[in-house]
Amino acid sequence: MTSTPKLAEITPGTFETAIALRVRPDQEHLVAPVVKSLAEAYVHPGVAWPRLVLDGDRPVGFLMAFFGVDWRGDGSGTDIRSGLWRLNIAAEEQGRGYGRFAVESVAAEIRRRGGTRMYVTWHPGEDGPERFYLRLGFRPTGETSGGQTVGELTLGQGPDGRTGQGAPAHPGVRPEGEHRPVP
Repeated sequence: MTSTPKLAEITPGTFETAIALRVRPDQEHLVAPVVKSLAEAYVHPGVAWPRLVLDGDRPVGFLMAFFGVDWRGDGSGTDIRSGLWRLNIAAEEQGRGYGRFAVESVAAEIRRRGGTRMYVTWHPGEDGPERFYLRLGFRPTGETSGGQTVGELTLGQGPDGRTGQGAPAHPGVRPEGEHRPVP
């Protein structure tokens, strides 16, 4: 890192920059391209939270979080989750702390919204990001979603002292498979 990284909204002026970000070729089967994430964010407003990861003014990655998802999709509101939906760190920028920054930024936003747990899914296997997420404190829940391992990170008590994620922002949308919500 050359400066303090920051997150930025995707705007018409940064759209082309965002969709040009590429992970390493050996990782392309592990995460959807940014353009697909932005399309999903468009059809899931209020759930998806796409952001560029910048080092100064230099784009180094992309993340998309999800907030208030009714994980079971049954409308009961008994399993509301928030977490990291996608993480794409540019091939030439990996290993410099930007992935950790992205995860910590999503955790901070979940805490700001009153959440105490953060979720992520990853492709299992040697070529997947499991070691990265485990090093950050995520623990497998024993669930799978779209063939991926579901991990959970406990963030601590929310500002109101309750646990959980609050009311769902969009019942019936669930990150699944490549962190993909399905209605």
